[in-house]
Amino acid sequence: MTKKVSPSQRQLRVGEEIRHILAETLFLRHSGDPLLDRSSITVTEVRVSPDLQNATVFVVPLGGLHVPEILAALKDKSKYFRKEVAHKLKTRITPRLFFQADLSFDEASRIESLLKTIKAKNTPSEED
Repeated sequence: MTKKVSPSQRQLRVGEEIRHILAETLFLRHSGDPLLDRSSITVTEVRVSPDLQNATVFVVPLGGLHVPEILAALKDKSKYFRKEVAHKLKTRITPRLFFQADLSFDEASRIESLLKTIKAKNTPSEED
């Protein structure tokens, strides 16, 4: 049985700093990629590895549109974003950035829908 280790304070701090830097960079729309520069993209979370070598960046495009295309564009521009992070992050190491769609909102909506369905089935009708 493997024990899940919680991220350290340093990992959390660095992840949050990277999240702010990337959010600001995406907001400025200077990536050079037309799709990224015209899309509103939210950086929801950044998870940094214990050695600070890698960071997984979770993103959600506004309205959930063009997710595969946006992820491909972010992957293509990952060196640009890493350079932006390197300029502003005050660490010796700048992690490699890996972009992933944040599906937690979709999952939460699905669960909420299921709960409403269950509640509706368990609510007595007026005919009873």
